[in-house]
Amino acid sequence: MTDAQNTAADTTLRASGDSPPDPRPAPVPLLEPREGIPPVVATDEALAEVVAAFAGGTGPVAVDAERASGYRYGQRAYLVQLRREGAGSALIDPVGCPDLSGLGEAIGDAEWVLHAATQDLPCLRDIGMVPTRLFDTELAGRLAGFARVGLGAMVENVLGFALEKGHSAVDWSTRPLPEPWLRYAALDVELLVDLRDALEEELGKQGKLEWARQEFAAIAAAPPPPPRKDPWRRTSGMHKVRRRRQMAVVRELWTARDQVAQRRDVSPGKVLGDAAIVEAALNLPPNSHALAALPGFGHRMGRRQLEQWQGAVDRARALAESELPQPGQPLNGPPPPRAWADKDPAAAARLSAARASVTALAERLNLPQENLITPDTVRRLCWEPPELPTAESVAEVLAGHGARPWQIEQVTPILTEALQADAD
Repeated sequence: MTDAQNTAADTTLRASGDSPPDPRPAPVPLLEPREGIPPVVATDEALAEVVAAFAGGTGPVAVDAERASGYRYGQRAYLVQLRREGAGSALIDPVGCPDLSGLGEAIGDAEWVLHAATQDLPCLRDIGMVPTRLFDTELAGRLAGFARVGLGAMVENVLGFALEKGHSAVDWSTRPLPEPWLRYAALDVELLVDLRDALEEELGKQGKLEWARQEFAAIAAAPPPPPRKDPWRRTSGMHKVRRRRQMAVVRELWTARDQVAQRRDVSPGKVLGDAAIVEAALNLPPNSHALAALPGFGHRMGRRQLEQWQGAVDRARALAESELPQPGQPLNGPPPPRAWADKDPAAAARLSAARASVTALAERLNLPQENLITPDTVRRLCWEPPELPTAESVAEVLAGHGARPWQIEQVTPILTEALQADAD
């Protein structure tokens, strides 16, 4: 239901008589686990019981995963939570049970309900859990026009319960996991199917249910993303680094840091901060003594560590000119929009008209612009439009860039009009 409907539904009964109404909103009840906190499953025997229970359950399966982002290297799952009618809730430790492919197969025919599915699917895939059908409650909330789509806000606005807060960013690789953390984790799937049902009803009322189904199918069918090219270029503060020799320092330090982080299984940021890498690149220190004087290196850093980082700087300083990285990444697509006015004024005009039309349509449909059509797709269409911009040719380009049928149906008329106006 919409926020306005929630407000009306949550209106509290006021005391009779002439007393003024209490302006304070009624407190939202805190969600409690219906069956208590389930034991953590960490053995093959206990896992087999869970597999049997969930295979025998009915209806959709609520699925969630907790990672240790900011603490450990990579994005592996350190706890998996599930709930299904007839099976109850389960908390599974992927450290003790690293292969959950049997569980994935047991619930493979069911619809999986996740919140922000694209965040959890990679780590679930790594332990053998891959859905064939899913329902993403966060994406459903976006399509339905909710302003706040975090799980806590959605559960409170739609179902009228408050979720416990405060443990989302903890180190889930901790063993044993504290009971308050387990309680928090179990509650994340407690009402996920209820939320799914309410959002499905709301999307149906708005005429957007088929849109959501197409989005969910696209997520479920999407292959794993390819490895990122030159990930060191995403170092925070990289915009300050302009000379190729300095860029080489960033690359060498980033690579050395990544190797240490992977070996120690800790977050790269805990090994060496991005700000320190950029400082070393900008200053090109000639020795470890000079390096120690830079922010991020001198404080409590041992001699061996300093020598290790200085070695990376020295490798970059010794590179031949031909071995230095090129400024910027090879463009796979149009240039940044800020350069369009100089490079192709007509394309800049097309983009301006297209953006205005997409914004207006998204507001009428009450959903975010990026869910109506991705900005990258609009840029690519406007930079290289079809020679004859008809509805058919525009729709073909949109489909080639991965737009779903519902998106093509909605935006093709306005984008065709924007392109034709430029052609005239």
